[in-house]
Amino acid sequence: MVGHAGTAVVAVGGNALIRGEQHRSIPDQYQTARETVGYVADLVDAGWRVVLTHGSGPQMGFILRRSELALHEVIPVPMDYAGADLQGALGSMFVRALRNEFHRRKMAREAGPVWTVGEAAADAPAFPG
Repeated sequence: MVGHAGTAVVAVGGNALIRGEQHRSIPDQYQTARETVGYVADLVDAGWRVVLTHGSGPQMGFILRRSELALHEVIPVPMDYAGADLQGALGSMFVRALRNEFHRRKMAREAGPVWTVGEAAADAPAFPG
């Protein structure tokens, strides 16, 4: 490993985890995450500190659709809980993939998830009257 090169932010969109209609399952998404973290491990090995962030558009849709389909049996999942569910699930997916990649490369590195919550002011320009 080279000395510290700086901090890189790697953003993986939720759609990037889905390689087409036939590859939307969680195991398919994990396989894509495994391939993605190879590039992240390259950055870490080159001395970069890396923040990996992810989107969740289609995954949120899947959770909300499952909730909708199950309305006759269970109460619906609120949007904020679905978001927390996704952060945990996708964070876990990327952490597991990174840990396995670091282990495979015999890199003494560790990965950990961070869960975030954002709040916008009611009078924010993005939320007109």
